[in-house]
Amino acid sequence: MGLRLKECGNVPIPRSMALPTAGRHQPNGPVCRNTNQTGITMNRFHRVAGLLAASFLAITSLVSPAWANANLPPELQAKVEKAKKLLTDRAADPAIVAAVRDANARGPGAMTNGTWIELEDGAPAVKAVLSTGPSRQIAAWETADKTINKIVLRDNKGNLIAASVRPLIFNNANRAVFSKPFEAQQPWAAGEIKPDPTTQIPSVHVAAPVMDGGKAIGVLQAGVSAQ
Repeated sequence: MGLRLKECGNVPIPRSMALPTAGRHQPNGPVCRNTNQTGITMNRFHRVAGLLAASFLAITSLVSPAWANANLPPELQAKVEKAKKLLTDRAADPAIVAAVRDANARGPGAMTNGTWIELEDGAPAVKAVLSTGPSRQIAAWETADKTINKIVLRDNKGNLIAASVRPLIFNNANRAVFSKPFEAQQPWAAGEIKPDPTTQIPSVHVAAPVMDGGKAIGVLQAGVSAQ
């Protein structure tokens, strides 16, 4: 069945992504939100679109041709190697290790990727994540390094703990940026440039495991700007 669109102002919104208007009977045809609600709807639409794009990139990366993993330009490769070392050092910070250890013991609660995407940027749950001590520390690290456009800390299941900017998804356990460094227990970097799902900046993903007692307990990941 094809995707049916309805114009809201100048913005097409899929029926499946439009929210019902309270107190109104909804017809079987396409749904359009009131124009004063378009901003809220589009924020959610952009996050869903970003998630779909990120999922597509994750799938295609498994079947990419050889040229997609060609060597990075020397200048960018140097930035990537520097970022790997920096993340390894940052991942060993006692406050970061303690934050991951506590998050693993506590668990993610009821939060899921679907719930996270539905939340607006100003939602209490989003603010709570970005205002913690680890998030403030991570944001300071990002600000101090102009080659990095985001830093995210995740627990041993890939769940979000802290971040310098709101990431697109709450759990990325099935993404290479988490699974590769966590399973190998060593720093990892992608061999290609892609638009970052969160910032949309052309980037190379790098990550380092958070180690505790010789065992990986989480991952600290970042996007290195290719510009």
